[in-house]
Amino acid sequence: MPDIDLRPLLSSWQLHLRSERKSPRTLDAYTMGVTQFFAYCDREDVPLVLDHLTVKAFVADLLERGAEASTAVNRLSALRRFSAWLTDEGELDRDDLIGVKRPKVDNKVVPRLTDDECTALVNACKGKTFRDRRDEAIVRIMLETTVRAGEVCGMNVDDVNLQRGLLIVRGKGGKERFVPFGPQTALSIDRYLRMRRSHRDAASPALWLGGRGDGRFRYHGLYCALEKRAEAAGIEHFHPHLTRHTASQRWLAAGGSEGGLMAIAGWTRRDMLDRYTQATASDRAAQESRGLNLGDL
Repeated sequence: MPDIDLRPLLSSWQLHLRSERKSPRTLDAYTMGVTQFFAYCDREDVPLVLDHLTVKAFVADLLERGAEASTAVNRLSALRRFSAWLTDEGELDRDDLIGVKRPKVDNKVVPRLTDDECTALVNACKGKTFRDRRDEAIVRIMLETTVRAGEVCGMNVDDVNLQRGLLIVRGKGGKERFVPFGPQTALSIDRYLRMRRSHRDAASPALWLGGRGDGRFRYHGLYCALEKRAEAAGIEHFHPHLTRHTASQRWLAAGGSEGGLMAIAGWTRRDMLDRYTQATASDRAAQESRGLNLGDL
């Protein structure tokens, strides 16, 4: 089969991904990986083909330009999925990217927010405006329940059961899970919901309301709102994803089980648990050791 023009096929692959109900963020990440590969081939004036040599050179170029190894892995993953789809659709005779090795990713420890920083972040949301009530409820949910920022944005009003203290959370791949929350978080959600009734977009099914479009509070709005609250709380280098690491580590530090944490976080693999909790593993081990009193001989 002669070489084909891959560019027009990108939109067809995107349609396929939407049919598989990939999240908007996943779709964006995959699209970015492929379009960056297109740009690399144009810049280096090399044939636009999905073969071992070209793709490995693309990954090497990313790393040489300062990209993190995890970013290079994500770009490679996008190209491998694109190549597999092209082969399944008969656009390519074979998938030449099978067996291409991923670059080694450094095992970085992601820090958590301290208890004082968690309190400061909640206090930075104190107030009686609509945004204050909304942001406090969101911050409390994220610090207590390990939900992802994207999952927060996708919540609907009907997903909240204040009496039982439960949220329905839709994770990756459309998987749903129940996530519990405590009385203080319930109180903040209730305050927000009462104020939400007078919002101009109160009829929207979306739980969190913003000020544009259909009223739904989307990821960019959430990111900007939490960045401002973190700045007011004096927290440097804040990112919404820190709350997921923080909630996970707080769960275990308080004596919660690893199985319970995996269930509420929506993890099916043990390595995900290790990734999110390794920052405080030594502290928990030290506390456990002191409680065992193995030196009492």
